[in-house]
Amino acid sequence: MDFKKISVKEDFIRLDSAMKLAGIVSTGGHAKLVIQNGEVAVNGEICKMRGKKLRIGDTFVYNGNGFVIE
Repeated sequence: MDFKKISVKEDFIRLDSAMKLAGIVSTGGHAKLVIQNGEVAVNGEICKMRGKKLRIGDTFVYNGNGFVIE
């Protein structure tokens, strides 16, 4: 799978915010729903925490789309 890059300037970004930044969800509510439904994998494992902190090098996958934090 090819991972699209998401650049952040802080030490971390929350999973729900990263999904909005990537444009794969339109609202925080939508992100919350898909995360709590177990539809998102972080670093290869299903994650149900919308506030999960992603740091440089972390990956997440939703609906066949992969992203890496840089």
